[in-house]
Amino acid sequence: MEYRRFFQPGGTFFFTVVTYKRLPWFREDRACVLFRSVLAEVKAERSFTVDAAVVLHDHLHMIWTLPTGDADFSGRWSKIKSLFSRRWRRAMGGPEAAFTRGMERDRRRGVWQPRFFEHTIRDEEDYIAHVEYIHYNPVRHGYVCCPKDWPRSSFHRFVRRGAYPVDWCCGDEPPASVERLNQDALE
Repeated sequence: MEYRRFFQPGGTFFFTVVTYKRLPWFREDRACVLFRSVLAEVKAERSFTVDAAVVLHDHLHMIWTLPTGDADFSGRWSKIKSLFSRRWRRAMGGPEAAFTRGMERDRRRGVWQPRFFEHTIRDEEDYIAHVEYIHYNPVRHGYVCCPKDWPRSSFHRFVRRGAYPVDWCCGDEPPASVERLNQDALE
């Protein structure tokens, strides 16, 4: 398969990153704390803004905006995944998933799936649709009935800023924008 990425300096991008074999690493609080720490470390080293995010048990979604003139989201993800993998393996105190020769050659450690899904945000409507997708995702996966009930989400920050009422999409159908994105097979 041939992977093509659109590198737009200073762009805004939606990402999906999945754990190896969808192992539920992020069910554990310590994995979430570690991920947040690694993310902050890489942000301090290579500036970018996390516009929206949700961390589920086996995958995460984020929207980032890169600095003007900078298009290297791949380098940032590589650093995040590498640092998290090494530190998570150490924190677990044992070997991760069984290695194959191909995994060794590609420097994969059984923590993340290789690569990630990336979508360049085109305009304000596309941005809003992806933010809503992120915030509705825990409901979509059946973890909670309301976005407000999922603690690992930027939804709470958006509520504090007045972008959503606290009961947004509680017991309702998903927003139309989320249905459209679901049809595009983001996961």
